[in-house]
Parts: sequence; C-alpha cells; structure tokens
Amino acid sequence: MTLKTALAAPFYHSRVQKLGKSELIYYYAFDRRWMDREQVDLLIHRGVEQKLLGMDGEMYYPLFDLADVLIPIGYKPSSSIFDIHEPFEQLLDRITSQTGKEPEEVVARMNELITERFDGNIRPEAALVIVAKRDNIQFMDLLDQLKQALLKKD
Repeated sequence: MTLKTALAAPFYHSRVQKLGKSELIYYYAFDRRWMDREQVDLLIHRGVEQKLLGMDGEMYYPLFDLADVLIPIGYKPSSSIFDIHEPFEQLLDRITSQTGKEPEEVVARMNELITERFDGNIRPEAALVIVAKRDNIQFMDLLDQLKQALLKKD
C-alpha cells in the first residue's frame, strides 16, 4: 500500500475534509495503533513534502480525491512508507501524484523518450527529469541526488 492510502485513511474513516495534527496523531497512534507519534510526524511531513497533504492554518487536508483511494478492510500501512526512497522513485511519485497518472503511464512516457527521441542514449533518470519538466513538475531539489545516483551506477 502506498503513502497516499495511509494518508487517506483518517479522512476517509472520520468522514471529514480537514483534521488537526492532534486528531491525526490520535487516529494513527492511539485509535489504530499503527505507529508512534514520531512516525506520525514523519508521515505528515512526507505527505506535505510530496504535495499529498495541504495545510489551512493548523488543519491538514488531502490534496487528492479520497474517492480515488481504495482502503481495504483490515488495512494497516507497512513500514515501507517510512523508507527513504531513491531520488528516481521520489520524482516518479511526485509526477504521479501531481498529474494523477498511474506510475506505469509515466514510465511508459519515459521509455518512449529513451527509445524514440534519444535512440537509447539517455539514462532513465534524465528521461524522467524531461517528463517532469514537460509536466511542469518541480524537480530541482532532487537534481543533485539524481546526479549522484547516476555517478554510482558508472
């Protein structure tokens, strides 16, 4: 399950549009017992960072349509939502969350660029940056990390 699913759960179950930080902490840490307070802080931070959560004063709200998220019965987020992701994955997540497109569709666009426009002479990281630029997705904060990832592959 994804970060988006974990972030959607408290809004979906409480049937409200906005929740305060204390309500989110209560939901995740005490009501569901899914995580501790520090993990809730990290989850909220990641949601804001990836533009999945917005803030209105002290209240948080989802920046995506809750109806598009399926929360299975018995859902519990895995610890993988706290893993530090590679810059490639972060940019891919950012593109999918801001365009509403599926990861497969974004990767298909990236692969099309690689094969048809550059005859296979461009790395996936660079092609994904081009896709982000075409979709007006902010990527400059990940550029150094992407360069480092490319240097490690050589």
